[in-house]
Parts: sequence; structure tokens; C-alpha cells
Amino acid sequence: TTDLMDNYTIYFGHVLSNSFYPVLQRAIGVGSAFEGWSPREQDVVYRVLIPMTPPRGHSFHLELDTAGQRHVRNFRVRVQLECTCVSEQQGENMLCFLHHPEEELRSNQDPSLLDTLCSGSYLDVHKTARWFRQLVRAIWPALPQSHNWHLQLLPSRRSCQFKVTNGIESFRIEMFFGVRQGDSDIFVSSQPGYAGTPSTLWPESYDVAEMKFFKYIASRAPPDSLHLRCLQFFIRLQLGFVFSTYSMKTIVMHLLNTVPVSQWRRRHFLRRLMDISETLHLCVEAGRLNHFIVGNQMLPEEIVLPPDVQMGRTYNLFHRMAQESAAHTQAINDYEVL
Repeated sequence: TTDLMDNYTIYFGHVLSNSFYPVLQRAIGVGSAFEGWSPREQDVVYRVLIPMTPPRGHSFHLELDTAGQRHVRNFRVRVQLECTCVSEQQGENMLCFLHHPEEELRSNQDPSLLDTLCSGSYLDVHKTARWFRQLVRAIWPALPQSHNWHLQLLPSRRSCQFKVTNGIESFRIEMFFGVRQGDSDIFVSSQPGYAGTPSTLWPESYDVAEMKFFKYIASRAPPDSLHLRCLQFFIRLQLGFVFSTYSMKTIVMHLLNTVPVSQWRRRHFLRRLMDISETLHLCVEAGRLNHFIVGNQMLPEEIVLPPDVQMGRTYNLFHRMAQESAAHTQAINDYEVL
């Protein structure tokens, strides 16, 4: 998957070098497959995030949507045209979108990003996903993998999903795309939001920060560390119950951040399983599980957060239990069975 994404990145650069579409950076592997705890290897999805930067003559500006869901931060990516007259005077082959007549621009230059992938002034997720799928399909025949593998694009409105098969093996890959917040490990991305999320809203994504946390733990863990096995165990165990995979992952991340990595060895396996179970029990009883990234000032310094994420008010992943007595009762019953 990494080789395939690297090849795509090279060709993205060739194809888009003189265009006014977003500039695509090297893909970042995120999620369970790249963190090392995929619950079921036979149907694993390799999720990658592709950072986008603005093309020449454009800039991106992130605007927080204050009217959205209380427990999710959504942003709009406002696209703004920038003056390139100085570049033109230096001999670069580009007309300034701001200061040249529209007729001259239409006749001599490709349309701006505002005219292709935006709705109004804002980058549109659905339009970007369609463009992405067309790009992936068009480039595929030029890649070395196309000689031995077959590409099948899968339906998706907010990402580019596809499967590659060679008659023996198959891999399913989902490509999300996003815009980095400053120089941090936090992005706004095309990942699905709440039901009916408008196409100009980009949910805040912590995938890269979480992936870096697992890499940080792996770099310090002893060779016989079973922290990933503990997570896999509970992920498989909770299938069919109200607890989400992300909730179990969050509990394990909190414990990894407080229990020294030297105490996740094989001989500690049962104790750590009990820790996870007891933490889940306490969270269910209280109806509260704090998000691991937002508002967490105890993260390793290798993980870079914007100030408003690091110092912000954390939010409760079990907010539904706290608000609805029926959901709380169901969770308590499920924990007893678990």
C-alpha cells in the first residue's frame, strides 16, 4: 500500500504541476492498519490521508463552523485568490487571477480552483472526491502496479475508495484528503461527519496525531510488549455491544499514556486487560470518556497540536450516555455481559 501511494504521489506531481488544482502531498497511513491493531486481517481497510496545499495564486483559510454539532469541530476551507503580478513580471508563465481581464484569463489560462472544486468561496468535499476518483483512474495505467493488479473503484461521496486484486490477494484502500492546521498534526479532512454533513464542511481529524502516538509507544516498548494485543482483544470482544471501536481505542491510549511501556510485557497481560476492563466500567458508570487528543496537555512533545486543540475543552465520547438514561442503562447492561 505504501509503495502504491508513493507511486501515485509521484504521478500526482507530474500531472498537476502546471494546474490550479490542489497540490497533493505524500500520503500518511492512518487508522488501525497502520497503527498495528487491525481487529480482522481478512477485511482490513488501509486508510491514508493525503494533505493538500493551495495551488499557485490561491490560499486556504480555515473557518470554524460555530453552528455545527457540539461534540464535533467542523471547518470550512475558504479559497482566496492571491495577486501573482510580481511572479508574472519575473517571467513565470501565469496570469494574475485578480488583475487580468476575465476574457484574457478564459482564453489563455485554465480556470481557478474557485471555478472547479468550490461551492461559492469554499472547497467542496464532494467535488474534490469526484476529481480525486477521476485522477486515480486516469493515472492507474501508468503505474507499475497496473501490470499485475486490477483496480476497482468503489462508491464513496467523501473519499476515494478502491480495491486492487491480482487473483490471489486483494487490498482495499480508502484515500481521504485534508488541509493541515498550520504546522501541526491536526487536519480538517474529508472523513464522514454527522448524518447530512454539508459538502463544504470538513470535520477536524486527529488520525495523524493518534497514529504518531502509537509510533511513539512502539519506539519505546519492549520487544514482547502486548499493548496492541490488549487492544485487539477488547476490539473483538466488544463486537455487538454499544461500545464503539474508537471508545476502546481511546481507553487504551489513555492507559498507554499513564502506565509505563515497560509494564505492558507478556507477564503483565492479565493485569493490563483488567485495567482496560476497570477503566471501561468507571467510564460507563460515570457516563464520561474524555477524548484523548483534545485538551490533553500530557501528550509526548513529538505530537504537535494547535493551541486551541491542546488547551481546548475536552469533549465526552460518552455524551449520549450522560444525556439519555436509556442509553446509560443499555451500556451498563452491556458491560455486565461483556
